[in-house]
Amino acid sequence: MNDKERDRRITDLGTLKALAHPLRMRLMRGLTIAQAATASQLAEQVDEAVSLVSYHLRKLAQYGLIQEAEARSTDSRERWWEPASDGLSIRHEDFRDAPEKAAAHTAASRLFFEQRADMYRNYLDERAYWGEEWNAAAESSEATVRLTAAELARLTAEMLALVRRYDEQGRAAEAAGDTEGRETVAVHTYSFPFRP
Repeated sequence: MNDKERDRRITDLGTLKALAHPLRMRLMRGLTIAQAATASQLAEQVDEAVSLVSYHLRKLAQYGLIQEAEARSTDSRERWWEPASDGLSIRHEDFRDAPEKAAAHTAASRLFFEQRADMYRNYLDERAYWGEEWNAAAESSEATVRLTAAELARLTAEMLALVRRYDEQGRAAEAAGDTEGRETVAVHTYSFPFRP
């Protein structure tokens, strides 16, 4: 595919705080989907001023979350951006050693969850426009299983590997010109222990 780092692990508080901003997360998602975009293109997607979007893109770049991309047009005034890695990984164990770090990780996790929940709410509101084929293919389910922490870690690794395999196949097909009926699909998974 490409030589970008897969699931760059964020371990420092500054990078986490830079990412954990509602607009910056939306910009990261937009860049991930588009693979490369200008501030103008992203500003249109998020309905914000180009100057504000440019500021937040520079902040993301300052922490190495995005980088300048090769120009996709002949307009030399346009600055193109792309994600610096294929995915990000943020783990609890990297932020639990100080109260400020733990609080920042929890706040970031809540923001990520709320944005994902908003994405699903938007789908539910727009479901009628997607047609029967997409609605039949979409899934919302819940399972409760009895596992050890090691079994949960293996389950998570297997699910992520499966999603990555489908992502790579879809991107390769699209690069080969197979774009008919292809849409961006969000796959959200949450696995966590709880006591009823």
